[in-house]
Amino acid sequence: MRTSWIVGLLTAVLLLGACSDPSDGPETAPPTPDVSRGATTHQRAQTSPSASTAVVAPRVLYLGDSLAMEAQRVLGQELRRNLRATYTSAPYSGTTPCDYLEGTGKKSLVPDKDKAAALVRALHPDFVVLQFWGNAWYYTWCMDGISHAASPQKYFSRYRADLKRLTDQIAAAGGARRPRIVWVAQGPDPITPDRVRRVNELYEAQAAASDDVVADAGATVAPAGSRYSWAQYLPCTAYEYEHPDYCTQPDRDRTALHLDKDYLHFCLAPTTPTPRPCPVRSPGILRIAQEITRVIGTS
Repeated sequence: MRTSWIVGLLTAVLLLGACSDPSDGPETAPPTPDVSRGATTHQRAQTSPSASTAVVAPRVLYLGDSLAMEAQRVLGQELRRNLRATYTSAPYSGTTPCDYLEGTGKKSLVPDKDKAAALVRALHPDFVVLQFWGNAWYYTWCMDGISHAASPQKYFSRYRADLKRLTDQIAAAGGARRPRIVWVAQGPDPITPDRVRRVNELYEAQAAASDDVVADAGATVAPAGSRYSWAQYLPCTAYEYEHPDYCTQPDRDRTALHLDKDYLHFCLAPTTPTPRPCPVRSPGILRIAQEITRVIGTS
C-alpha cells in the first residue's frame, strides 16, 4: 500500500516522534525525553465583568502525543474564550496511553511528575482530555515491543487494557472529585484505515463503560459521509470563509489540512527535531480544538 510519497514523509514524521504505524519502526528505543522541555502550561481565563455567573468555568487537563503537542495552544485558546476554562497541557510526542500510566518506571516517555494520575492529584481537573493516534510500532518502550504490523490482535488487546488501566488510575487519583475523561477520536489514516477505526471503537467502548465521553474530532478532518477516507484538502467551512486565514485556497473552495509530506500531523509548518506547539494558523488543528471544546461545553 505504500507509495513513494509515504516513504518520503516518514522521515519528517519520525523527527517529531509521531505516532503513525509504518511496518518498520526504529529498531532501538528513542532517547529519554528532555524533561526541561516538557510542555506543561498553566493558564487561567480572564473573567469578564459581563460574563454570566451561571456559567461554571471548567478545569481542563490535556494529555497526549504529537497531535496534542501541536494542538495544545489552540485548544487552550478555544477553551478559555468559549468556556472561561482553567487549562493545563502536558503532551509528549511519540507517546501512547501506557506512557501516562504510573508504575511504568523508566519504560516511559513521560516523567513521573506528568503522569496522568499525578497531574489529577495536583490539579483537580473537571475534565481530562486524552488524544492519542495509537502508537502502533516500537517507538515507545512501554508497549513492550508490541506493534500493529506484527500482531494486530495483540496490539488491540494491549491497547484496550491500557485504556482501562489509565481510566482506573485517573478515577482513583480524582477520588470523590473524579474528573470526566474526554477521549479524542482520531482522523483517517491512509496507510491502515481500519486500525484507526478500531482504536476509535476502543475509545468509545471505554467511555461507555466508565461514563466518560468521546469527542469525534477526527470526523471534522474527514470528508462528509466518508469518515475513514483520508484527504489532504476539504471544503472550507462557513467559519473558515469568515476567517480567511483558515481557508487556504478559497478560489478552489478548499482548505489544506496537511502538508504535502506529512499525512499525519495537521500543523501547516514543517516538523522540527524539537516538538513544539504549531506556530502557524492551521485549519485542521482549529477544527479539532473546536470539537473538543464543544463536547466539554455540553458534557
